[in-house]
Amino acid sequence: MSTINTTTMHILKRVTKLPISVHEAWEFFSSPKNLQTITPPYMGFIIKSGADVAMYQGMLIRYTVTPLLGIPLDWVTEITHVADMKFFVDEQRVGPYAIWHHEHHFKAIPNGVEMTDIVSYKLPFGFIGTLLEPFIVKGKVEEIFNYRNKKMGELFGEYKGLV
Repeated sequence: MSTINTTTMHILKRVTKLPISVHEAWEFFSSPKNLQTITPPYMGFIIKSGADVAMYQGMLIRYTVTPLLGIPLDWVTEITHVADMKFFVDEQRVGPYAIWHHEHHFKAIPNGVEMTDIVSYKLPFGFIGTLLEPFIVKGKVEEIFNYRNKKMGELFGEYKGLV
């Protein structure tokens, strides 16, 4: 039985509020083809297959990404859990991480939706990956989610709370 060394797991949590319904948020974010829209252009994100049907548990989506030094990498994610209008989870099956587990949660709030992303990841290469994470990877992951938040504000408007 293998075990995971949790001291090398990294977690990013982001909460975003948007002035749209849970239904509208779910329709947009549960469609894999929209991932390209909210990914920074420099990532060279290209969907290869799997994004042409509605999301379902067990779905595999294949991408190419160019996260560092212009080197394209294959990335395959599997949708492992789906609770309609509440949450879904994607996990990397092939790609640059030893572990990538991304939870997407949706909750109705007054005049909008609160979305929570929780990304748990571990780098490959053992001790070397652990050393590189704060210098290279952490900033990139945060930059991607900062871009997403900015793009979501452009697409859906800024949440103003109770009006």
